Amino acid sequence: MATLNLLEAINQTLDQMMEKDDKIVVYGEDVGFEGGVFRATAGLQKKYGEERVFDSPIAEAAIVGGAIGMAANGLKPVVEIQFSGFMFPAYNQIVTHLARYRNRSRGKYNLPVVVRMPYGGGVKALEHHSESLETLFAHIPGLKLVIPSTPYDAKGLLASAIDDPDPVIFMEPKRNYRAFKQEVPDELYKIPLGKAKIVQEGSDITVICWGALVREVEKAVSLVPSVSVEVIDLRTIAPLDVDTIIESVKKTGRVLIVHEAYKSFGPGAEIISIINEKAFLYLEAAPVRLAGFDVTVPLPKGEHHFLIEPKQIAHEIKKIMAFQP
Repeated sequence: MATLNLLEAINQTLDQMMEKDDKIVVYGEDVGFEGGVFRATAGLQKKYGEERVFDSPIAEAAIVGGAIGMAANGLKPVVEIQFSGFMFPAYNQIVTHLARYRNRSRGKYNLPVVVRMPYGGGVKALEHHSESLETLFAHIPGLKLVIPSTPYDAKGLLASAIDDPDPVIFMEPKRNYRAFKQEVPDELYKIPLGKAKIVQEGSDITVICWGALVREVEKAVSLVPSVSVEVIDLRTIAPLDVDTIIESVKKTGRVLIVHEAYKSFGPGAEIISIINEKAFLYLEAAPVRLAGFDVTVPLPKGEHHFLIEPKQIAHEIKKIMAFQP
């Protein structure tokens, strides 16, 4: 069993999946010779050749459009959008064709495409490099949206995503890429898509999070030792693991959703609606969202004003716990 960071876990998974299945091709901007801007694909072109691992033009629409044609003809493309904020030229292909093809062909064609993209802030990047755009994908029927928070989960979820018969958007929290290491089994394994993980069990309040915010929530929990906090890492935003959420809220009666995506119309709003529909009578306080501000992610000098810190999360937990109906 190796000790890997999140980037290394992704690289290992791609390597092992490509070795197992010669229909898998990997490409994107600088993905081949350079191994990607973050080196997630380092060494793969040398091992598998330029026909299976290659650099694309700087043309996101062509990257995804080409993957659609490849998948329709039997290949399993894993493509990289260099940063999630660069995906807008490809959004037309993703929504208009990739997400709809099974429905359009009445089940004749499925498109096993994985679109990988680093997302979120925390590395003091430039404009269009730090967005959290979960809502734009989770809202679209026909797409699955996966966001790992740890190296172990990244490997198991990516393996499942590549083997999935339908398109999967795989968003990687780039500030977690080299943030920490974890023991990861050498052999391939899968984590089912659509199944959340209870990171920590508790009885007083449920905190729901994903991606880079999982670590921040874990830090926040240590700041409120008198509160029994149940922490849920969703791992998959679409499909959503509603059962795990509702079971937890029924147990605790209080809930906080923490996400980096913009607050208005964000994933937190949908989760609160589901909770109100399915567990309203169990609530002891109003569900709360702690989310990104509704502004463009600031440039490096101002980024710290936008990002959610553990002390903010701890403050919200205390406020919710102090509420008495």
